[in-house]
Amino acid sequence: MTAPKVLWASRFRSDPSPELMNLSRSETSHFRLAPYDLVASSAHARELVRSGLIEKAEGERIQAALASIGTDIQAGAIHPSSTDEDVHTFLERILMERLGPLGGKLRAGRSRNDQAANDLKLYLRDRSRRMALDLLGLQEALAHQAERHIFTLAPGFTHLQPAQPVSFAHQLLAHAQGFARDIERLRDWDRRSARSPLGAAALAGSALARQPELSARELGYDGPCENSIDAVGSRDHVAEFLFVTAMLGVNLSRLAEEIFLWSSRQFRWIELDDAYATGSSIMPQKKNADIAELTRGRSARLIGSLTTMLTALKGLPFAYNRDLAEDKRAAFEAVDTLAAVLPAMAGMVRTMRVNVEELKRQATEGFTLATEVADWLARRGVPFSEAHEITGGLVRYCEDRGIGLEDLSDEEFATVDPRLDASIKSCLTPEAAVTARNAYGGTAPERVNEQLARLRSLFHDQRKWAIHYDGPRT
Repeated sequence: MTAPKVLWASRFRSDPSPELMNLSRSETSHFRLAPYDLVASSAHARELVRSGLIEKAEGERIQAALASIGTDIQAGAIHPSSTDEDVHTFLERILMERLGPLGGKLRAGRSRNDQAANDLKLYLRDRSRRMALDLLGLQEALAHQAERHIFTLAPGFTHLQPAQPVSFAHQLLAHAQGFARDIERLRDWDRRSARSPLGAAALAGSALARQPELSARELGYDGPCENSIDAVGSRDHVAEFLFVTAMLGVNLSRLAEEIFLWSSRQFRWIELDDAYATGSSIMPQKKNADIAELTRGRSARLIGSLTTMLTALKGLPFAYNRDLAEDKRAAFEAVDTLAAVLPAMAGMVRTMRVNVEELKRQATEGFTLATEVADWLARRGVPFSEAHEITGGLVRYCEDRGIGLEDLSDEEFATVDPRLDASIKSCLTPEAAVTARNAYGGTAPERVNEQLARLRSLFHDQRKWAIHYDGPRT
């Protein structure tokens, strides 16, 4: 006995048309789910033994055959054929070639519906942890740079206009904070996704595999899905995963945008390592931040994958519909994109060189110390609205003369307002401005040090989550 070319054709009088099979056949990338399908099949075989549908010895033969198939796939010894409609057809064909009719017994009590939902969920739970580890590589690069530049002064911006001096480490860690939330979103997503669809069968549950809680535990889930229709017909966990990756893509794109600015000749804040930059085929002098540009572009793919999934889901009736096959295309696109982007971004950040003196020089350009004048007046009892007006007048005075606040003499301060005495000058340095922001979360070096320590502790916790996982890995 050989496996049928398709798993659903027993009631049909003729073979499916080439046009149907061309549309129906899974893309080559979908066969990456084979290891997860095999481990789930192994769990299902144990369930069939428990149910008495197959003998213990038969179960052991099936288990051994599944293991050997996995080994051969990993070694590249076997491949899907052009007639294998999907990963399930491929694996059943190989199993029946090796075991004959015994291989056909494994299909009892399950459907491609719960298999497909389960395979992708296992894949995403595994890959979410790999993604977290890759993102932690970027986080460590940011933390390493921040540790070196806690006392490096830099201009902070709002509306891309000079605003106030900050520690450059504080600027770097602003990105690290967003990425830390991305990992927390992955962890939170994983908690909601830790329910197994296996045992739901086509939609109503299985009359043969009746202990799905045991299979769920074997596969690293917290338990089976509560509702068999929901188990096979819902993909909100895929949409949510894609939201997390899209949000991560947006955060990566924002960092990329800053890398463009920082490395430009106009800013001159950083220089990229040659190994993480490209040139021009016509302009020999060029050094381009292509990794950042590609990352910004790939973020569009991540947003597109989320949009694809939400659009596919919005009009579906309950239980399984073939529209749901779009879940794999969207999920694989997101996973593959981030697998390429994250290590490249981490290397670029880790190796970039910071121009400390240029940053310090720019830290006070554009009257970034003006807020220090207003705060100094407010501490002396001047209503802040009035202090704001006085400081604005001081800035106008400097602009008219082409000088900075730090260039004003004692007499010039007093000319603008007699309350501006000589003691104000102690506040008008970028060091003083940064040190003064010493509330929790501020840019003062001591606060940045504390922030960095808390982040490193969080990184340690997130790494533990990513490494210690009871489900199947490939």
